[in-house]
Amino acid sequence: MPTQRGFDTFFGSLLGSGDYYSHYKCDSPGMCGYDLHEGEEAAWEQDHGIYSTIMYTQKAINILASHSPKRPIFLYLAYQAVHSPLQVPARYLERYKSIPNLHRRKYAAMVSCLDEAVRNLTRALKQYGYYDNMVMVYSSDNGGQPMAGGSNWPLRGSKGTLWEGGIRAVGFVHSPLLVKKGTRSRALIHITDWYPTLVMLGEGTLDENQNLDGYDVWEAISEGRPSPRLDILHNIDPIYTKAKNGSWKAGYGIWNTAIQAALRVGDWKLLTGVPGYSDWIPPQTFSKLLLANRWHNERVNWDRGKSMWLFNITADPYERVDLSQRYPHVVKKMLIRLLRYNKTAVPCRYPPKDYRSNPQYNGGVWGPWYTNDDEDEDDNLLSYDLEQMKSWKKAKRRGKFKGKT
Repeated sequence: MPTQRGFDTFFGSLLGSGDYYSHYKCDSPGMCGYDLHEGEEAAWEQDHGIYSTIMYTQKAINILASHSPKRPIFLYLAYQAVHSPLQVPARYLERYKSIPNLHRRKYAAMVSCLDEAVRNLTRALKQYGYYDNMVMVYSSDNGGQPMAGGSNWPLRGSKGTLWEGGIRAVGFVHSPLLVKKGTRSRALIHITDWYPTLVMLGEGTLDENQNLDGYDVWEAISEGRPSPRLDILHNIDPIYTKAKNGSWKAGYGIWNTAIQAALRVGDWKLLTGVPGYSDWIPPQTFSKLLLANRWHNERVNWDRGKSMWLFNITADPYERVDLSQRYPHVVKKMLIRLLRYNKTAVPCRYPPKDYRSNPQYNGGVWGPWYTNDDEDEDDNLLSYDLEQMKSWKKAKRRGKFKGKT
């Protein structure tokens, strides 16, 4: 829980998605629970059915109002928006009634509500005396999901992929402390860079023995200087679905190209394995058709046997011109760097679903359930879980679970 990982207070949800009003989430039929917490307890008393974007903003403003601006504060506000399920108050939806595509219309309305929330938060920073000495970092965590109203056009791919459409996202840094304002930075910056950057901005100290992956990039952001970061390892996942045509031979004996990986070095980007859904999809604004009908998008066939791509991502951010055959020396250098990174990696692990996490065994609430004493428990509960799981699967096959659960 956040309060066990350095935060003084916590208010919010633990799962990746859920109802914006009721804060309930169903992971599968029969596995449903409440997901709103304050500290380490369920926030039943704090739940008033308020739309989460508005609720979280008010909570943040309350923190600013009760804290002294003379004392340092780190406030992490992770909005639920914009994410499925697409839900938004009617007053925001009304202004986008000209958009025929319902998913796109709701998405636009949710972004407007989020914009208003950031405005209200900025006003509070000014009202309570923080603004002149604050740094606001606004960042999304991944590209959009076209099936849920998002758009990455003209970038390739979508959320959950290693194409630019999956890994590039909007963001900005706003602060009176910026030396050069109103500029666009093209410097390489990775999420791990925020830690050393914010610690140094807060006049903290970093232990040289920490061997951090991140860099202090404040001068690159504030003054437009070159970033100390030269590369970004987007991912290495040896457990993910492997490319059928990948091989050590295709990777010059350096790297097995069946493994999903992506690396950026300077202007170059290398991908191996299965990067994910790879089409270019325009915004579904003016069509009522579902994406499944392939309305105006460019289909990429996977029968060409490729398992490795190289792009000059500065000249070709849309990833349309593969240069892996033209620049084998660049490919080899990047594969060697991938290999070096992989030697330092913690092994991947995707544990199977454990039905003891079912909220019905934990007061109807999603939350931590595993303890170090679990190995010593008798097998009765686990046996019951397995039988329950079998009954759910049988019921599902018989069509017992339909609609909302």
